[in-house]
Amino acid sequence: MTSGGHVQIEQLVKHFGDFIAVDDISITMPAGQFFSLLGPSGCGKTTTLRMIAGFETPTTGRILIDGTDVAGLTPNRRNVNTVFQSYALFPHLSVFDNVAFGLRRKHVSRAEIRQRVGRILEMVELDAFASRRPARMSGGQQQRVALARALVCEPAVLLLDEPLGALDAKLRKNLQLELKTLQQNVGITFVYVTHDQEEALTMSDQIAVMNGGKVEQIGPPEEVYERPNTTFVADFLGTSNLIDIGGQRTDPSGTWVTLGDQEVFLDQPEIPEGASRVVIRPERVQVEAGVSTGLNHLVGQVAHTVYLGNSVKLVVQLHIGVSVHALLQNTGSEIPFRAGDHVTVVMPPSALRALRDTGVADHDDSAA
Repeated sequence: MTSGGHVQIEQLVKHFGDFIAVDDISITMPAGQFFSLLGPSGCGKTTTLRMIAGFETPTTGRILIDGTDVAGLTPNRRNVNTVFQSYALFPHLSVFDNVAFGLRRKHVSRAEIRQRVGRILEMVELDAFASRRPARMSGGQQQRVALARALVCEPAVLLLDEPLGALDAKLRKNLQLELKTLQQNVGITFVYVTHDQEEALTMSDQIAVMNGGKVEQIGPPEEVYERPNTTFVADFLGTSNLIDIGGQRTDPSGTWVTLGDQEVFLDQPEIPEGASRVVIRPERVQVEAGVSTGLNHLVGQVAHTVYLGNSVKLVVQLHIGVSVHALLQNTGSEIPFRAGDHVTVVMPPSALRALRDTGVADHDDSAA
């Protein structure tokens, strides 16, 4: 496959009339990585992808692929290819002819077309379906045909606009792993647009979380999930308990924040200026039976228990006046807590993080 694929977006802006769809963003996407643009509908991620592809022209800013500014070039003059959610396969052509279409447009020899199409169909495990029409294939198979058609032209960058969005939930989970494996095998840069945080966490080497046309945070999945910079990132990427901070102080031992009428300790080297909430993930919340005291122990009462299959969610109403969610792993044992039980919630200092408040996500599950 083609080497290269280093993408740099510099101070990119896109206006649609008075509406600012993309607001002065800068992103570096290293060559050979699986890079996801994640965010809700209307955040600017698809517009950013379309500008990389050449389907939209930036208002200002630069788009560099392997050091060349392509912002003013037409799509056919960029070494990129795009896979859309609809796949856009030719229904009257066989799988082989669908995949070969771009090569024929480039006047590649018949022998090379046979060789390249055969290789890519084998890679996506569709070599036995070369003569079949798309209508006789499943949604997952059609998605692989669309990927093969895009990859056979050996682009430096493959752009994917919610390509799993039309599939059912179980098939989407299976194809997430297949898509990541395929990217590792071909070794080119994948730029993936999604509103699905599980997709982004499962497949990505790096994630850029977008909100209102801006980038709120960029980093590896574990970093963005475990150490979000803002309340929006914490809320959009997974489930979070967000609690207002009443005050804060620092002493030789570290930083303390006030939640209601109780202080808790944070194992966070630097508290961002203007931090107004703390976040803790439900799976990091510990629940103990009865009332106890200690560092970051908060007393409360179980309001609800919800059976989720692989886990049990507890909703605990704390005496400080807020409720928190805790996830208990399903071990096959009887659930040790019932609604009305008095409990102590323990929030480990390493699991708490103070954040700037940039709002919370609306969790719109429509395509963006």
